Amino acid sequence: MSDEHDSSSDYRIETRSIHAGQDPDEETGALMTPIHANSTYEQDAPGDHRGYEYSRTGNPTRTDLEENLASLENAEYGRAFASGMASINTVLNLLEAGDHVVTGNDVYGGTHRIFTQVYEDYDVEFSFVDMTDLDAIEAAFRENTELLWLETPTNPLMSIVDIAGAAEIAHDHDALCAIDNTFATPYLQNPLDLGADVVSHSLTKYLGGHSDVVGGALLTNDEDLDEEFGFYQNSVGATPGPFESFLVLRGTKTLPVRMDRHCENARKIADWLQDRPEVDRVYYPGLESHPGHEIAREQMDDFGGMLSFELDASMEEASEVVSSTEVFTLAESLGGVESLIEQPAPMTHAAIPREERIEAGLTDGLIRVSVGIEHVDDLIADLERAFEAGLE
Repeated sequence: MSDEHDSSSDYRIETRSIHAGQDPDEETGALMTPIHANSTYEQDAPGDHRGYEYSRTGNPTRTDLEENLASLENAEYGRAFASGMASINTVLNLLEAGDHVVTGNDVYGGTHRIFTQVYEDYDVEFSFVDMTDLDAIEAAFRENTELLWLETPTNPLMSIVDIAGAAEIAHDHDALCAIDNTFATPYLQNPLDLGADVVSHSLTKYLGGHSDVVGGALLTNDEDLDEEFGFYQNSVGATPGPFESFLVLRGTKTLPVRMDRHCENARKIADWLQDRPEVDRVYYPGLESHPGHEIAREQMDDFGGMLSFELDASMEEASEVVSSTEVFTLAESLGGVESLIEQPAPMTHAAIPREERIEAGLTDGLIRVSVGIEHVDDLIADLERAFEAGLE
């Protein structure tokens, strides 16, 4: 329901995160965005309303959120949804039977599931390829390819995709380029500026930032795409309520300061993990040893708070490690102020068949961490204790 972002787009993101879409309430002067807990709105005459008629179609609190998110992503238009998966599903609603999608071989497990267990039943085909290889992306395109779906950094291997190069390939084939920017956030990366057509977010993660809300968003500069997203948003009804919208707006206000600490802590932990004998490999784009480090430096302002590492361990041993932490919480999801740890194989990526998972590099000993904003020395000590307890 959002329009073009307001004049606050002239300011830097630290300022826009607090002010964009969030003017004081005209009636009361309330500084914080009101929670408009309404399902319906008075009309002056049949069909003559004041911008809102039914909250599935539009809600003032949701509009403020959409304008704020659009500003952060340097987008003209934004749409908020009830979850990140609802956002992804809305992009897939653009497809028809017989269409083909090119995507990564290590996408988020929920994304893999909706591709293979929902839309393949609707006769949509998917090719899963190494997105770090632009030649592999190019080779995967067909005459019926309508969408290139990217993640960067990827979940959970932290692979880096050349957004500008991939978007150019998609456009050469008259296909849309959509990117899940959840890991990087708008504070670190703006894919629309690099040529992407659509940006998707799970608002549940860094944008909400406090593990207390579920939501999603789509951002674009294409008015026609935005109108289509709005049609599906209203027709399908997977929209956030006003309270959820308010919680995300509360979260975006502190996004820059939180992301600075997430990145700082993650860098220190990645360096520490590199020197541990129990660790075979660390996946963090901020390390010079990371194969995508140079591309990440070019298209990101910092390297994020997510990292993974691979233990020379069995599924059971790795499970023991993630179950032995005290400061890190064993839990799915990511992006909150608290540090989380998880084992992708039996948790977030369990929907991917083991043979396919191993081929993509998602080993039984792979551990993913969402580095929070606690004191980094406490986090490192916690991991050290977990290694001792789980790998005796």
